[in-house]
Amino acid sequence: MKYQYSHCYSDFGRDLKTLSSIFYMPTLSFSYQIKRSARATRVRIVVKADNVEVVAPLHGVSDKRIAQFVQEKRQWIEQTLAKIAQTIQVQGSPIPDVYAQGTEILYRGQMYTLAIGVTKLKRVKIDFTDCFTAYLPDGLLIEQQSDAIKKALLQWLKQQTLVQVQVAVSQHAASKKLFPRSITIKSQKSRWGSCGFQGDININWLLILAPPEVLEYVVVHELCHIQVKNHSQQFWDLVTEHLPDYKQHRRWLKTQGRSLMAFHE
Repeated sequence: MKYQYSHCYSDFGRDLKTLSSIFYMPTLSFSYQIKRSARATRVRIVVKADNVEVVAPLHGVSDKRIAQFVQEKRQWIEQTLAKIAQTIQVQGSPIPDVYAQGTEILYRGQMYTLAIGVTKLKRVKIDFTDCFTAYLPDGLLIEQQSDAIKKALLQWLKQQTLVQVQVAVSQHAASKKLFPRSITIKSQKSRWGSCGFQGDININWLLILAPPEVLEYVVVHELCHIQVKNHSQQFWDLVTEHLPDYKQHRRWLKTQGRSLMAFHE
């Protein structure tokens, strides 16, 4: 019997038998539920926002062996729970009303603090290292600063979107010769990306706010449309060749993507 572990956010209810049980262990910081599935060929751990599930075959693996497996993967489970909690917290964060010293900025799935500096330039300059810094012209009036920072930040985020899209294209285009004719970063209220008949790709800049792998998935999705114009099995097989775990990122967009749309201009 091989043991593997992974996390996702899907509902396995259709595939599982009703045989299940919840385990609490004093040595663990979490409880977990064992679900026995007739379709399962190995044990795997599914970490969700509200619980930990261990999916196992109906026979051949005892609860004691599963408990041992959970203990072996304890650190990974706790790290994954923490990551999910952080993601939920990020997605629940309000849009800043004012851009000033200490404002929290969402970028690539994480929150970063905004600091304020001064520049001799006549326009606001945005810099990013381990936090955001907005360098303001010395003569900029206080009542104008927030709007000026927001405008400069949006422009910077769109530029970074193009940079990261180009990185993803460079990583995935060559293997199957999926070279786009053009790449355009757009502001769209209902679409994450699109691919024209001639291979012109459009990407929503809001994806720069999502975790990096989500943006990568959308880019791969549109690249694959250069070769396959529909959503047939051939298309999804091509996506899988580039991103075997694409379903996880697709699911993230379905469950978390709406919150990003709130950041729309």
